[in-house]
Amino acid sequence: MSTRIETLEFQAEARQLLQLMVHSIYSDKDIFLRELISNASDALDKLRLESLVDKELQVDTSDLHIDLEVDREARTLTVRDNGIGMSRDDVVQLIGTIAKSGTAEILRKAKEARDATGSKDAAASPELIGQFGVGFYSTFMVADRVTLLTRRAGASGGTRWESSGEGTYVIEEIDDAPQGTAVTLHLKPEDTEDHLFDYTAEWKIREIVKRYSDFIAWPIRMATERTAQTATDADEADEAATGGAGAATTKVQTLNSMKALWARPRDEIDQAEYHELYRHLSHDWTDPLEIIHMKGEGLFEYEALLFIPSHAPLDLFAQDGKRGIQLYVKRVFIMDDCQALIPNYLRFVKGVVDAHDLSLNISREILQQDRQIQQVRRRLVKKVLSTIRHLQTDDAERYRTFWKEFGPVVKEGLLDDVGNQEAILDIVSVSSTRDPEQTTTLREYVDRMKDGQDDIYYMTGESRLMVEKSPHMEAFQARGYEVLILTDPVDEVWVERVAQFDGRPLRSIAKGQVDLDTADEKDSTEPEREQQKKDFAGLLSWLAQTLREEVKEVRLSSRLTTSPACLVGDTHDITPTLEKMYRAMGQNVPHPKRILELNPTHPLVSGLRKAHEQQDTDTASDVLGETAELLYGMALLAEGGELADPSRFTRILADRLANTL
Repeated sequence: MSTRIETLEFQAEARQLLQLMVHSIYSDKDIFLRELISNASDALDKLRLESLVDKELQVDTSDLHIDLEVDREARTLTVRDNGIGMSRDDVVQLIGTIAKSGTAEILRKAKEARDATGSKDAAASPELIGQFGVGFYSTFMVADRVTLLTRRAGASGGTRWESSGEGTYVIEEIDDAPQGTAVTLHLKPEDTEDHLFDYTAEWKIREIVKRYSDFIAWPIRMATERTAQTATDADEADEAATGGAGAATTKVQTLNSMKALWARPRDEIDQAEYHELYRHLSHDWTDPLEIIHMKGEGLFEYEALLFIPSHAPLDLFAQDGKRGIQLYVKRVFIMDDCQALIPNYLRFVKGVVDAHDLSLNISREILQQDRQIQQVRRRLVKKVLSTIRHLQTDDAERYRTFWKEFGPVVKEGLLDDVGNQEAILDIVSVSSTRDPEQTTTLREYVDRMKDGQDDIYYMTGESRLMVEKSPHMEAFQARGYEVLILTDPVDEVWVERVAQFDGRPLRSIAKGQVDLDTADEKDSTEPEREQQKKDFAGLLSWLAQTLREEVKEVRLSSRLTTSPACLVGDTHDITPTLEKMYRAMGQNVPHPKRILELNPTHPLVSGLRKAHEQQDTDTASDVLGETAELLYGMALLAEGGELADPSRFTRILADRLANTL
């Protein structure tokens, strides 16, 4: 029997929130069931804790659970728990008002965003999802009327609450109510255009529970009907036990797995369970390369279970590729691709982070600024990098697999993550001239450096073959210096940004001056070099003038042994490959002129010097000018460059070849 019935008004901000719900500010209406199940789970947690704290509280905690009850004819869905329950004052306080500060401002922004889109459909503004506490109010997205029946554990009477979400609610005290809370939704008609589905359908309820609440610690149960045509083998066995093939039978099933692996001790989990979760998260049917299971305690508690895949996904470099880690709060699924938890250069990492102290309705924007989330992110990054480091030192084969699949992506971190730059450099593995089959780390390179060598030599290019055959390599190969061969597009950028490793400068062999002579060699070769500068001064001056549109300077080279010429950049100039990359991205970068270096001992260069000294007619000058063009073109082609006028180059070359026959 009811003892007191009242009709009350929602708090003003609560009315505004209800209006936003009714007008579909949220496109993902499925979250209403997530919210109700989460509330029920919290109620069960509180009851268990209360029973431990209050010894006088006489409650049965042996079968705590959540029931989902469906009435297809009446079109109702009930979410019931046997948890802590609520008193009348609790109901008024928790449902009739919004105590969270700042809600009015958030609602104002939500309205402005909705008005700016010109549409009621929140699909145009999905970033609003989770901006403020949805909780119980989300039920009015899918229900015309909501009824709540509750009794607090240890109390004798209960409370019944009902509202259609129009601004008022009815509340009454009743004598007879089961312990816990039951929320009954009188569902709106199905409307797929408005994202309203049939929430009495078993498949839809299973889908939502599997997606959002699969790892809730308490069993989520639902009575299901099976016939001979639809029963599984297990159901058929049940039917036989209850007497009748062909007859419909009702069976209570648990919809969630309750297997939150990340919350269990590692020694209680076998590899098969880890692999099963990985496949569920990644949709990858191969086993992961490495598993990282970690737990954070202290001011901010969380559990994390991360996986490093054994191969790169097809969308690894796609701008719209799926990336991020699944975020849970107390086993409730919140976000599928939480990019705030992992940097972009580790986007291949899959896994779960379960935070204990976050709001269920936290938004992406808030996550990016949340201090606790940033702290978790830093810990995850350090753990992933240290795990890769252990692979590198303890399991070379698996490390090689990892680096082959994800190396270019990890190197992006050298640009984006300055704080972990040293840790990333430690795991970088690159090709070198030492061994065409094996890569090397920077540490191994430094350990092998020659006596007196101060710099780490490298060269970037489109392929290993192009770099190995480059004229810039000649002096280094002749003297046995190891050179790093960098062929990934990102290499062009990070070597400029990093500048050094272990106090040793990274130096491009295709830039600046190169002098590999020892002190004794310099003493013996200095007179010869000075004489060469005098002998070639006229030619160098003439070439600089003749090729002034293409080069900024012409000088003698100490890096060439067999090629006649090469092009080099100034120390701080961008490389041609990097210039090409910027232009492909639509950036109009200036075109830096290069330096043409000549090999004074090459017959072509020495012959050109003699011809220049002996020229005395305009015809001879034209011929030498064409030779200068050929010399520049050959240097450009030797490094993989593109000729500005290929047809002119081939015509001049053809004429010269014809004259030799």
